[in-house]
Amino acid sequence: MGDPAGIGGEVILKALGSPKIPPRMKPLLIGCKKNLELTYENLNSKGIKFLANPKNLEIKDLPICKTIIPGNPNSETGEASFNWLTHATECILHGEARALVTAPIAKHYWHQAGHIYPGQTERLAELAKIKNPSMLFTAVSPNTGWRLNTLLATTHIPLSQVSQKLTPQLIESKLNTLLSFCKRFTEKPTLAISGLNPHAGEGGKLGAEEIKWLIPLLKKWQKNNPTIKIYGPLAPDTCWLSAAQAWETKPTANTPDGFLALYHDQGLIPMKLIAFDEAVNTTLGLPFVRTSPDHGTAFDIAGKGHADAASMIAAIKTAWELTAN
Repeated sequence: MGDPAGIGGEVILKALGSPKIPPRMKPLLIGCKKNLELTYENLNSKGIKFLANPKNLEIKDLPICKTIIPGNPNSETGEASFNWLTHATECILHGEARALVTAPIAKHYWHQAGHIYPGQTERLAELAKIKNPSMLFTAVSPNTGWRLNTLLATTHIPLSQVSQKLTPQLIESKLNTLLSFCKRFTEKPTLAISGLNPHAGEGGKLGAEEIKWLIPLLKKWQKNNPTIKIYGPLAPDTCWLSAAQAWETKPTANTPDGFLALYHDQGLIPMKLIAFDEAVNTTLGLPFVRTSPDHGTAFDIAGKGHADAASMIAAIKTAWELTAN
């Protein structure tokens, strides 16, 4: 249920009350039952329709002892969201569910509670005993039905560390992961790879990483995957232009099916500009499917009834679709 002082409970109840949710789905919620009931009462009093009633939901109750005020997070809310994620992961590892959907947490309050992780992804990887999970954002355009996929080569690290973390081995691994995901939807995906430097280095004038190792690596990868068309390294400021066009009108024969961003904001800025309400964060490399909305806890609007559940609905539907077989 995410941080209980945020909008997690609100978007969960709105999403599960939506007619867009698969009718055969039986959700299992992990969190504080009382907190969710109070959220329901608050939203219901504001006249908000299409809400799931907690009385009709299966909830594994991990209660919070102190009263939680929406929009006022602290170490207790951080501790609660950490414990709920841990318990939910244990449930899915024991086969109690077919996919995990996580509401937003606030890393700062995890840290206040003594849990020093860059984010939920790293905690999930630890619990699942896997290394190097991948963060991919996927969204389906309501205008054209085209699917936009962006995988991040590096995630929650300082910008100053990005060039140190990027290696030919890492990019090769992430390309293979992106290709595997895109093959779920098309037999021969086209992939686009963003450059690291402005103008993708402009022949070495604005940075040497592209010339020194990225371009040779992409040539090697292309040789090993001759049936897959790749573009790159592309100038980061134009890499996603074709995606914006495909989202609004229609894709062309050359529109990439997947994009590889080399660091967090390089991929998240175009994703959120193009598909903020529809984008879903998907963790790849885990022994189970995990999705989450692409937004944060939104403490500034928590408890006001203004949160948009579109991304949570998309996260639930994506988890359902990816585990359909």
